[in-house]
Amino acid sequence: MSEKTILKVDSLVTAFDTEQGVIRAVEGVSFDVQAGRTLGIVGESGCGKSVTALSIMRLLPKPHGYIEKGKILFRDKDIAALPADQMHAIRGYGISMIFQEPMTALNPVHQIGRQIGEVFKLHFPDMADTEIWEKSVELLEKVGIPEPKGRMEEYPHQLSGGMRQRVMIAMALAGRPDILIADEPTTALDVTIQAQILELMMKLQRQTRMAIIFITHALGVIAEICDDVLVMYAGTVAEKAPVTELFKNPRHPYTLGLLSAIPRLDNEPKTRLTTIRGMVPSLYELPDGCRFQNRCPYAMAGCGIAPPPLRPINEDHWVSCYLY
Repeated sequence: MSEKTILKVDSLVTAFDTEQGVIRAVEGVSFDVQAGRTLGIVGESGCGKSVTALSIMRLLPKPHGYIEKGKILFRDKDIAALPADQMHAIRGYGISMIFQEPMTALNPVHQIGRQIGEVFKLHFPDMADTEIWEKSVELLEKVGIPEPKGRMEEYPHQLSGGMRQRVMIAMALAGRPDILIADEPTTALDVTIQAQILELMMKLQRQTRMAIIFITHALGVIAEICDDVLVMYAGTVAEKAPVTELFKNPRHPYTLGLLSAIPRLDNEPKTRLTTIRGMVPSLYELPDGCRFQNRCPYAMAGCGIAPPPLRPINEDHWVSCYLY
């Protein structure tokens, strides 16, 4: 890995044992995360974004979910093969994650201060209780929560959705991580609060130089905060490129479909929005060859023979499509 590459995912395959047999929710996914940069992972629901994140964190549901193949190199250490106790030390300290719905991630019967303090106790066991309190208040202030000392004694149900998400960000930052994974952290929030949370994350990144993996289905958010983009479809990588290159020169038919579905101010009023025809295939009934072929306007006979490899079309732009 280069000095700037802090995380390298190489040919990741994540599988689940089900009553109908083994399904692979993520298959052959590869990407790099650079220090101080934000990688956006975008795609429809069920495309494997969250499973990829849970694979990196080693939080797949046991015993049914597991990493079948591939490597996840964090600072040249393959965390996919680490024993549980060693991964426990990395989780929250080297790599942290905030989830889509904070109400399910926060413990409803414990005060906010106690939950943030647990992170410090786990990763800094020699820290005194008074210092833990001070640093917890400092974190709440850092993420923009007013009257942080008072909030320390409140419970999650007493906070708004935006406040709860800020608490989750504070907890994720307590371990001073090198990488922050944000799994659709603004989906359940209104537009104004979404903008505040995104601005907060960008501000914190500038201050700490941490890398961010931002998972979303909103291309508008990708355009606003990301440096690099990974487009996923049905568990595979369709396209990856720097954000400016992707929006300026999209190549994969799926990426083109996602971009054309975005409402535009210059569209004729009261006309139908552009959609991608068909449905995402079930993981139990994946087609041979390209997984997008049943929805692709450019599908050819060869698309059904074998999956297209991810190929470079220039130095930083990679596409998995037989058109190239």
